[in-house]
Amino acid sequence: MVRKNGEQYDLVLLRHRFGGHWSFPKGHVEAGETERQTALREVKEETGLSIRLYDGFRESVEYFPQAGVKKQVVYFLGEALGDELVRQEEEISELRWAPLAEAGELVTFANDKRLIRLAKKRLGILEEPSGGPRQIRRRPRGKSRTARRPR
Repeated sequence: MVRKNGEQYDLVLLRHRFGGHWSFPKGHVEAGETERQTALREVKEETGLSIRLYDGFRESVEYFPQAGVKKQVVYFLGEALGDELVRQEEEISELRWAPLAEAGELVTFANDKRLIRLAKKRLGILEEPSGGPRQIRRRPRGKSRTARRPR
């Protein structure tokens, strides 16, 4: 989940107590829940935040935490409706807002780095060759780069 911070975005990152890796809120679907309901509940439980999920961002990741064990996690991108973080002490050892531009350097796993790149793309942020972010200017529909106005 993200929040707007001036001209940039911040992203919530958490360090899992078991494993010690930096990642995102996640959890198991409970009986009767949709994936989106699970995401809203898990974010609230692990961070104390209520969020609004963006449409058009749903990414599924598969990984193998140990030999013979395959897990699948579905991630959504959402906007935090507040700023105050409240850590779920049983599972989370640290919790923080990190500048989105730096978040890829902080997360532990390649899948998470890829998710951050996809989130930046969804938010309209590209990486400059120097590594810094820049906003994408969107053209109105139907306008091409070479289109000219009649005189």
